[in-house]
Amino acid sequence: MAQIFAYILHKDGVVDDTALELAAAAKKIDAGATPNAIVVGAGDALDGVCNDMAASFGEVWKVANDAFTYPDAEIVRKLLANILPADSIVLFAHEHLGMDLAPGLSVKLDAAFVPDVVDIEGADGSTLKLVRQEFGGAVSAHVTCDVSQGAVMTIRPGVFAADESKSAGGQVVDKSAEAGDLAATRKFLEIVEAEAGDVDITKSEVLVSCGRGIEDEENLELAFDLAKAMGADVSCSRPIVDAKWLPKARQVGTSGQTVKPKVYLACGISGSFQHMGGIKGNPFIVAINKNAKAPIFQVADVGIVTDMLDFLPELTEKIEEL
Repeated sequence: MAQIFAYILHKDGVVDDTALELAAAAKKIDAGATPNAIVVGAGDALDGVCNDMAASFGEVWKVANDAFTYPDAEIVRKLLANILPADSIVLFAHEHLGMDLAPGLSVKLDAAFVPDVVDIEGADGSTLKLVRQEFGGAVSAHVTCDVSQGAVMTIRPGVFAADESKSAGGQVVDKSAEAGDLAATRKFLEIVEAEAGDVDITKSEVLVSCGRGIEDEENLELAFDLAKAMGADVSCSRPIVDAKWLPKARQVGTSGQTVKPKVYLACGISGSFQHMGGIKGNPFIVAINKNAKAPIFQVADVGIVTDMLDFLPELTEKIEEL
């Protein structure tokens, strides 16, 4: 099996939760392999990130360059095409940077491309067996991938339990001098911070989150009543914000807020990767949805197949009786 590399996301010296999830995914590809990590960036915090990752990966390839002050997919793609060995298997988190970066990289490397992987069933020689979701998560597709000439994959955040063993005892290898030409047509302008709302859901320990299943703006009262009984805050998925029923500051997802609650009640939420990409830290997830095939049930700790409009008032009443 070829060398396996994981591209590590980090910000302000803090490693993203997906890093150790990619380490776990790599071991499902090849249990006997010690995967390597690629960490790019600029500034003093980069060394700390690399040293942290050395506990979980065999080698941590560090690339320090001012061009990586902001992670531009065009520039990162050029770098990886310059430094990766032939026939490598490269893993990215399935979030906005990975979705932008990975398809073009597979073309440059002349490697197979598999997006939004939710499970890895093992390998038979150079043939890898994978599971990915299609049609908005309504169908799980079992696919095979020939990795003899390498592969580029994006792994859905949250589907692999983080590998917390930290037993690799790896080393940091500085590849900055091998970066090559990083000229790009894109130009980073600025980061626009999300508007502050009446509640900061990024700090909430318990969230009652509503999706399309709420059906009508007036029904949001059911979620707020439950949240009050639980000492929780109310959040939502994008359709609720698009309908202008709740402010964007309450939206969870890749185009909204990233949250790390201890408990997450997903009420009438299908569980698209855009939404789940905003949930970090492996919370205890309770899913309430009348569609038994909703993707949210694949990641939920407890799944309840019922109409949330009937269930939420009953749950609120029982909690208030405690």
